[in-house]
Amino acid sequence: MAESKRDYYEVLGVSKDADDAAIKKAYRALAKKYHPDMNPGDAEAEKKFKEASEAYAVLSDAEKRRQYDQFGHAAFEGGAGGAGGFGGFDFNGADFGDIFGDIFGDLFGGGGRRGGRANNGPMKGANIRKSIRITFEEAVFGCKKELEVILKDPCTTCGGTGAKPGTSPETCPKCGGKGQVVYTSQSFFGTVQNVQTCPNCGGSGKVIKEKCTSCSGTGYTSSKKKIEVTIPAGIDNGQSVRIREKGEPGTNGGPRGDLLVEVNVSRHPIFQRQDMHIFSTVPISFAQAALGGDVKIQTVDGAVIYNVKPGTKTDTKVRLKGKGVPSLRNSAVRGDHYVTLVIQTPEKLSAEAKEALRRFDELSGNSLHQNDSNPEKSEKKTKRKGFMDKVKEAFEGED
Repeated sequence: MAESKRDYYEVLGVSKDADDAAIKKAYRALAKKYHPDMNPGDAEAEKKFKEASEAYAVLSDAEKRRQYDQFGHAAFEGGAGGAGGFGGFDFNGADFGDIFGDIFGDLFGGGGRRGGRANNGPMKGANIRKSIRITFEEAVFGCKKELEVILKDPCTTCGGTGAKPGTSPETCPKCGGKGQVVYTSQSFFGTVQNVQTCPNCGGSGKVIKEKCTSCSGTGYTSSKKKIEVTIPAGIDNGQSVRIREKGEPGTNGGPRGDLLVEVNVSRHPIFQRQDMHIFSTVPISFAQAALGGDVKIQTVDGAVIYNVKPGTKTDTKVRLKGKGVPSLRNSAVRGDHYVTLVIQTPEKLSAEAKEALRRFDELSGNSLHQNDSNPEKSEKKTKRKGFMDKVKEAFEGED
């Protein structure tokens, strides 16, 4: 008895309303996973590959998919063969070309059929990444830093060719100077040709027989260089500064890459930053809070004097407009500095200060003795006094 066939949507792992792109993506993943070239000698993988290919052949064709949605597998009976097998199944109309171009490209380490353009044209060099540490104030106002970087430059001995002086690079015998080679592979659907970068010359189309001794055939020499980095005002922690064409050299006449400098901002003992705003906490005395007065507040621009209003409560917020961080886009625009005033309670007081504070309390509500007239408290005091009297009397009675 023939084994029942799985639902095509289930085989590809897509929903019945999946679009063409989703179906194609699902099939490509399965085809790459179970392709016989990736699983030599694995009969189960070959079976799953055929099953997925059959499902894709139907669901990728609008008319066949319509028939399948209406009649199921019965729409193709007489040509489908056994479970997972091609038999006489009709694959006409199924687009496997670009999918297998990608798959064989992965197998050979290249970029697939769509990567058919030669790599021997001008190409920009790779970027170099470095990091630098600056202070909080340097991030706010900007600064200049010197960074030491190892850079490659064309070899002066061979002029950047990589060949020994007096010799020249030769045409690559593997690709004939094209920088590409064509791989041919047999699949279940016929012959597949895949164009890849030549592994012998790396796509340059040239090979070096006698290498330059100064650069070992690379065409470049490395040296330490000091580069001045301009840090713009308002930069934040983790952001980067791009310095054009200070990266790796390009190939075949291409421009150099860039130098990307990541900025690490040190923590400040007083200030904290959020976007363009600065936050800090300033302690004030009880007398300043109650009577008002001037308090000195530190900002990134220096100390400023702020007049505290009488009766200020703790955690009062103060806004110092324009004392924050400049905008990266426009350094003339700055954020604000928000200050939280916190009343400090003295831990040590002299006898005179304590007496003055008691006198102040008496004049401002007598809070220290506000419970003295409480009947319950008076009753407790009376009870305690009576008990002590009884103890005293007991000892006096023993004399």
